[in-house]
Amino acid sequence: MSEEPQNSLPTTKVARAARFAKTGFNVGTNYIKHYAKKAVGAESTTEDLHAANAAELYGTLSEMKGSVLKVAQMLAMEKNMLPSAYADQFAKAQYSTPPLSGPLVTKAFRDAFGKSPYQLFDAFEPEARQAASIGQVHFAQKDGKALAVKVQYPGVADSIKSDIRLVKPIALRVMGLNEAQVRPYLEEVETRLLEETDYKLELRRGQEIAAQCQALPHLEFPDYYPEYSTARILTMDWLGGQHLKEFLATNPSQEVRNQIGQALWDFYQFQFNTLHRLHADPHPGNFLMRADHGGTLGVLDFGCVKEVPADVYQLFTALLAPETIADEARLTALLTQAGVLRPTDAPAMQALYLRTMQASLELVGRPFRQPTFNFGDPAYMAALYALGDDLMADPELRKQREPRGSEHFIYLNRTYVGLFALLTELGATIDTGVVK
Repeated sequence: MSEEPQNSLPTTKVARAARFAKTGFNVGTNYIKHYAKKAVGAESTTEDLHAANAAELYGTLSEMKGSVLKVAQMLAMEKNMLPSAYADQFAKAQYSTPPLSGPLVTKAFRDAFGKSPYQLFDAFEPEARQAASIGQVHFAQKDGKALAVKVQYPGVADSIKSDIRLVKPIALRVMGLNEAQVRPYLEEVETRLLEETDYKLELRRGQEIAAQCQALPHLEFPDYYPEYSTARILTMDWLGGQHLKEFLATNPSQEVRNQIGQALWDFYQFQFNTLHRLHADPHPGNFLMRADHGGTLGVLDFGCVKEVPADVYQLFTALLAPETIADEARLTALLTQAGVLRPTDAPAMQALYLRTMQASLELVGRPFRQPTFNFGDPAYMAALYALGDDLMADPELRKQREPRGSEHFIYLNRTYVGLFALLTELGATIDTGVVK
């Protein structure tokens, strides 16, 4: 791997706070350099400033790993939220970060099993094949089977609450909000992040969802091995295939891309509509693609699973229904139920939110209203991002900083934005299941 392995992690609250402070100092220095150059007429563009700050921030997030790096992954998927330099840097979090050194990996096994990985497995690669936000993946073999062994970084679970406490005052100051206004949203994110650190929970969810999705074609799930797994180490089959970027570099046929895209769409629709739970981390690093059998999709990482309450499911589907957009009274009632509209809103405010939500729901819900949908046309995803830009630039909306709507929509929105982005990059045309 290109990055040097890490021999230690900043795991204490003091160490992590100090690392944030150092980043803030360096970012401030970048601003000083930028404006000093401008003052003397030297060339220093805003893009240069963004690039320097993004590199500094990503370096910190990579070093700290855990919850803050997970936020970087989420931001990489929400491209319209960031200058391109930040989006490009944070996209790295979808594939790899600097790996832990061999001694730290061995220590994790001795703490968990009382044995080194070389005693547990017939073969074990000390260098990680992949390093992600809260753990890294090693290749191993046992009884002739190729295995993927995910080892969690030390101190990740303990760091999440303190990390959120570090980030929260900065976010509140920037957005001009008080803690009570954002508490439900932060609690939702914190709960999901903490769940991701529990590999026993991930193992159980992976087994359950794989079993429930057996009838869906062209999908592949790993088997898990509880005897070689703990709350911080997870062992599963090593699936073949390539991540999206590498897979597309092989120039797969349109038919193969369509079949994989269809498998992806069917997987998410079945989860949402039948299971009422979602693999809520649809970034490219969590899927493996092969041209075998006309196109096969391997699904990884059930650490982030969003359980969808029945009332939230009904509300979400009702908002996307085609008849809702045209019926202002129905839309008003649903948005009030969702907490987007409030009885105390002034008429002008209510009209603003209605207009905004009509445009958003029309665009976001478009694939759910057509029997087939061509995600290969990049204009659709570009329109989604442009809508985000327009909403952020709207002077009236910019005044309304307080978050609104159900906290459950955070991960539902994240899931579908990520799914649509994957399908667009794959260039797939899919049958949506809508009957006309």
